[in-house]
Amino acid sequence: MASKADETRDGVELTNLDQPLFDGADATKRDLVDYLDAVHGRILPELRERPLSVVRIRPGQAQFMQKNVPKYTPEWVKTVQVWAEASKRQVSYALCDDRRTLLWFANQRAVEYHPTLMRADRWDRVTHLVLDLDPPEGETFGMAVQAALLVRQALVDSGLSGAVKTSGAKGVHVIVPIVDNVTIEDAAAATRAIAARAERLDPAVATTAYIKEDRHGKVFVDSTRSGGATVVAVYSPRVRPGATVSFPVGWDELENVSPRDFTVRTAPGLLGDRDPWAEALPAPQEIPAEVLAEGREIPVARVVAMHEGKRRKRAREAEQQATGE
Repeated sequence: MASKADETRDGVELTNLDQPLFDGADATKRDLVDYLDAVHGRILPELRERPLSVVRIRPGQAQFMQKNVPKYTPEWVKTVQVWAEASKRQVSYALCDDRRTLLWFANQRAVEYHPTLMRADRWDRVTHLVLDLDPPEGETFGMAVQAALLVRQALVDSGLSGAVKTSGAKGVHVIVPIVDNVTIEDAAAATRAIAARAERLDPAVATTAYIKEDRHGKVFVDSTRSGGATVVAVYSPRVRPGATVSFPVGWDELENVSPRDFTVRTAPGLLGDRDPWAEALPAPQEIPAEVLAEGREIPVARVVAMHEGKRRKRAREAEQQATGE
């Protein structure tokens, strides 16, 4: 028996609004719906025309990432078919282009919104570079901030600029809009160069080591978000204690905030009538030739890590054989 809608918005029936959102959220499903509705004019420009993955969480179940839209998806939700090489199948991604679709996702208990770096009509180009600052375990947001400031300096030194936001978890994202004549390979190369330049500015704080055991308590400047990758959208909630939100922060404010300052309950009041992300984002930029040249000389981290992992495994096995273990 279908549950009775608690209310209807923009033609979307909203149900079970008073249920807890997830353990530790300190928020209900209504809080999620109200929040996304309050910021729909700000988050939709980040989602529009981009294949979308969402993280959903049903009552009493573990969270899961949904890429393929379910069979019961309304026909008015726009979708795009993408061939997934890894799973050898067509994936039908949603395009969250309007308030109605966003409210439908909210009613499906989609908490997190992860769009691709490219638009559905331009698969051969990403629209921005992403530097993901991932601190080591523990309450180390301050370390991520210090690494983000290194990235900012590296950008300035390279003739570029970016905007910064909390990830909504424990890290920081720096976003660098770029012009649409940069190939995916060159965008990835530029991201590697910027990460390497940030690391060189203070190798005691930042590292580009892809293998965790090689980071030694430093902040990982992740330059691997490229091509078909996704990044959590600005203003997206997260499945984290307190139902935090990925939130734009001014560079001069970054050292004075905490991820928990921004939640589905507090963020709308902090925003007021502003869209600080739209205000902070620079116009799309040309990537300097010398940045591209440096990046092209830096091996792709995942490939290096894969070969190094295999080498280390062989070394361990050889050692075990030698010692008779």
